[in-house]
Amino acid sequence: MAEETITLAEPPLPPVHDWPVGQLDGTEFEPVLAELMKEGPLTRIRLSHGEEEWAWLATRYDDVKMITNDPRFSRREASVRQFTRLAPHFAPRPGALAWADQPDHNRLRRAASTAYTVSAVKRLRSRSQEILDELVDAMMQDGPPADLVERVLEPFPISVVCEIMGVPADEQQKVHTWTREIISIAGGAEASERAKKNLFGWIAQAIRDRQDGDGDDVLSLLSGAVKSGELKEEEAVSVAGPLQIGGEALTNNSGQMFYLLLTRPDLMQRMRNDPAVRPAAIEELLRYIPHRAAVGLPRVALEDVMIQGIRIRAGEPVYVSYLAANRDPDVFPDPDRIDIDRDAGAHVAFGNGAHYCTGAVLCRMQIEMLFDTLLARCPDLRLAVPADEVPFRQRTMIRGPLSLPIAW
Repeated sequence: MAEETITLAEPPLPPVHDWPVGQLDGTEFEPVLAELMKEGPLTRIRLSHGEEEWAWLATRYDDVKMITNDPRFSRREASVRQFTRLAPHFAPRPGALAWADQPDHNRLRRAASTAYTVSAVKRLRSRSQEILDELVDAMMQDGPPADLVERVLEPFPISVVCEIMGVPADEQQKVHTWTREIISIAGGAEASERAKKNLFGWIAQAIRDRQDGDGDDVLSLLSGAVKSGELKEEEAVSVAGPLQIGGEALTNNSGQMFYLLLTRPDLMQRMRNDPAVRPAAIEELLRYIPHRAAVGLPRVALEDVMIQGIRIRAGEPVYVSYLAANRDPDVFPDPDRIDIDRDAGAHVAFGNGAHYCTGAVLCRMQIEMLFDTLLARCPDLRLAVPADEVPFRQRTMIRGPLSLPIAW
């Protein structure tokens, strides 16, 4: 008798869920994402912009880590199609680090990476502390109440990132205005594109101007790489742009962290009375805070890949949610609770794989300095308004308080 061939039917595709970006209050976890996490390891989503109908979304910790570290999923391929997305404007720059695959990614990243090593960041610590002390001195001299975002959380990381990038002091406010417009989704595609054109044009000129120098700031390092032929000018500009924008993320992340401290007296007291717990607390807060709206950049499957019994076919787009992975109960028990005694070091708040955040070491240092300095110098630090009156940014890709009124 001929052998019978048994073909196992693949499970039906999950439904496509629309994911509009609604108003999100405070540090609440995005309710749409919470529902998607309940559906299963892989769901299908449709965001506000883009042409293609849907994309896969992975929410489980193990799947997120696998996809972001697997060469079968390509960022480069995702840069040439108009996938469903959050941002109103989509025009990846040639040579952009965020859209590069290996080995090209390492070539692009290498030129600037020496400015972000542990030793380089340590050398920057003294100057960073000077910047922070000057800001806190001025705030305390003026007396309470004060807007912590305006007085410290915004100018501090912007000044530090400008220091490491090599942006002159008299140009910093202009550069900051452009980066803020780029991460906003409120102004639409035209405003975002205009800000990008201004910022990247400024960076290109700065790189040209430094080709005869030997500085150790990022713009000088990239200029040297262009001069040596290691990078094309457009590649150097594309590497520098996202690094410059990184200061905005720290403003919003630290704003969420201080909001949590200021609205949870037990957490504030523990952080104030036990400085030794602060490093672990920072990791737990990085795990917990919803640092962005929706999802970031997609990848494309280069071949058919089976994940959790579901076939992702070659050519299909895939998003991962680091926010969801950081709330995976199989990795972080009782994930919706802040527990600074847990080991949260395995979180993926800075990403994973080749595209792990270049500035992670710098970010951790600045958050540590903010906690140590403000808790030491501002006795009885507290909100100056009821918690529900703290305004949070809306219609922006990076979440955080618009202002944080405090007293001491």
